[in-house]
Amino acid sequence: MYIKRILYQKIIDNLEENKVIVIYWPRRVGKTTLINEILKDYKDKYLLVSWEDIFIHEYLGSKSIEKLKNFIWDYKLLVIDEAQKIPEIWWNLKLIVDHIPWIKIIATWSSSFDLSNKIWEPLVWRKRTLQLFPISIKEISESQNFFQIMWNLEQYLIYWAYPEIFAKKDNKSKEIYLREIISSYLYKDILELEWIRYSDKILKLLALIAFQIWKEVSLSELWRQLEMNKNTVERYLDLLEKSFVLFRIKGFSRNLRKEISKSSRYYFYDLWIRNAVISNFNPLSLRNDIWELWENFLIIERLKKKSYFDLFSNNYFWRTHDQKEIDWIEDYDWKLHAYEFKWWDKLVKVPKSFMEAYPDSSFEVINKNNFLDFVL
Repeated sequence: MYIKRILYQKIIDNLEENKVIVIYWPRRVGKTTLINEILKDYKDKYLLVSWEDIFIHEYLGSKSIEKLKNFIWDYKLLVIDEAQKIPEIWWNLKLIVDHIPWIKIIATWSSSFDLSNKIWEPLVWRKRTLQLFPISIKEISESQNFFQIMWNLEQYLIYWAYPEIFAKKDNKSKEIYLREIISSYLYKDILELEWIRYSDKILKLLALIAFQIWKEVSLSELWRQLEMNKNTVERYLDLLEKSFVLFRIKGFSRNLRKEISKSSRYYFYDLWIRNAVISNFNPLSLRNDIWELWENFLIIERLKKKSYFDLFSNNYFWRTHDQKEIDWIEDYDWKLHAYEFKWWDKLVKVPKSFMEAYPDSSFEVINKNNFLDFVL
């Protein structure tokens, strides 16, 4: 089943001469499929190339304006799949957009380890980077109604959300597929990096984080349990963020002395990775971590929405030393928007100390009955 991606129209709208659109995220999220769908409808002459062709390396890694002109010829659109695997590709892209005035370029990229270093410097003012997340609830909602989404919600919390998962007919085949991705993605792309000395530790680190969703992560506790030094643990956490496994949310503080602001919470971009590292694909009726799954699910779906529709905000959690807390804070339009996440429809009052400190803020409880408004 093909699921039309939100990024499809955004890519079309941002195609410009002498500009590069960079579509990035790790493998298997559907970048190549998305590109093929765009090319089906593209009216002008285009050239689609892959890093696997050595002939392509010769030209797109040449740094020769003449070679690049001969390669582009009279094509209007150049599409490069897995561009990060072509040596010196960004400097060559700069030469192309500087010297071939009619060309438009799309490049897919499956790693963020040095994304900023390779793009920002040679392609300043010449590129637009777009994140292609795994499937979002917004994209699913185009073909499923409210009742279908609710019927499948448990599946989404356990196996969410690589495109190929939707072709799997039963849970066992989903689990086999996802464990294979863990091996080919985590092990190959992360654990085989030269400076990763303790591959077993990084998996244990992920497991420790998995059990601390919606809690502040104590770095000192991680150092102790992993029996590693502070710098190594922090480097591993940074690596997991750059490889799109984890993302970090900081505590919000502006007025109150007792607000916690220096600690962070970590969430998973993909819930299936979280479930895989703790070896738990059990149904929700047999689990005691529904709250963690629900909070992680809502936050990542909210971030997908904001990214796709250019809705910018600073995001935080809020907690005080006397245990008052709010799960999610968005700071935009000169106002704080606070959200509390609950699996069940439960009456929750905003902490009095929060409203006294930030009286112009809004507050809303997000549960199973109204979460689609939050993520759509």
